[in-house]
Amino acid sequence: MEITAGIGNDPSSQTENWKEIVLKYQRPSLVRGIWQLTNSVGGYVILWALMYWSLSVSLWLTAALTVLAGGFLVRIFIIFHDCGHGSFFHSRRANDVMGFLTGVLTFTPYALWRKEHALHHSTASDLDRRGTGDVPTMTVDEYLAASRWEKMGYRLVRNPVVLFGIIPLAMFLVKHRLPHSHQANQQEKRSVHWTNLTLLGLFAAMSFLFGFVPYLVLQIAVIGVAGGLGTWLFYVQHQFEGVYWEREEEWDFADAAFKGSSFYKLPKVLQWFSGNIGFHHIHHLSPRIANYNLERCHNAEPLFQTVTSITFLASLKCMTFRLWDERGRKLVGFRHLRTPEKP
Repeated sequence: MEITAGIGNDPSSQTENWKEIVLKYQRPSLVRGIWQLTNSVGGYVILWALMYWSLSVSLWLTAALTVLAGGFLVRIFIIFHDCGHGSFFHSRRANDVMGFLTGVLTFTPYALWRKEHALHHSTASDLDRRGTGDVPTMTVDEYLAASRWEKMGYRLVRNPVVLFGIIPLAMFLVKHRLPHSHQANQQEKRSVHWTNLTLLGLFAAMSFLFGFVPYLVLQIAVIGVAGGLGTWLFYVQHQFEGVYWEREEEWDFADAAFKGSSFYKLPKVLQWFSGNIGFHHIHHLSPRIANYNLERCHNAEPLFQTVTSITFLASLKCMTFRLWDERGRKLVGFRHLRTPEKP
């Protein structure tokens, strides 16, 4: 399945065209923003209240509510994500305040994450600038030249259980607790410390209500569900059949957005929980478009109608991709190493 840009062989020839289009959708809506916060954060709080009640009724019911809460947390993360881009509200202060608060709920330090995510947007699909905010991806040649231990480590990281289960938990519960980046400035390091202090207070309050062990188990479960779902969304958005990767000298911003980021066409209910982030081609083209404007932008503009969609069933094939084949210009699985292409 190939993703076509719909802007000709030379994306730069129509740069002004897509720039003018996305400008129309970059204006945040206070009403839409407040309503999304209400139904997302409000729903999440209600689910925690129901989980508290369900503990004395049925653990199976608690487990079901935990999965649902994880879905709501994904939606809250999209709000956090938009605040980091300065797109959720018009006011920068409002974005920063809400970004910090939703960052606490998602166990993510706002200022540090904002910086690292900006690097992801500026380097997505660039083979020479991989490594920050993306899924670890080796080229075939890099893998073949790697040591035995490096190959084992890479295979472990790309194992679905590790990639969608263990790594998200480690990232949200451990990595985000540390001012780990050597490039972090004092403000970004403070965001980690303030997030941790606020989480400590939240942990104490919730442990008092639920009990230490029940809250710990429930919170880890919710983070695990949300982290796994969020990692899957991020994976499919950049690891799909026909994806675009280029070396830095050949890399093009418009191509990286249109062909390096997927249009993940989900059922409406999953689109709601994922905060429209499936319209990822538009998001990478213009991060200043709030999530609640992405679908409207996609549907209203003919420029975006030629982009091939990836359905949920089709996206399952993405699980087989492990390496980038520079010669074939495509993602391949490990089996590709044992099965040479026919001339």
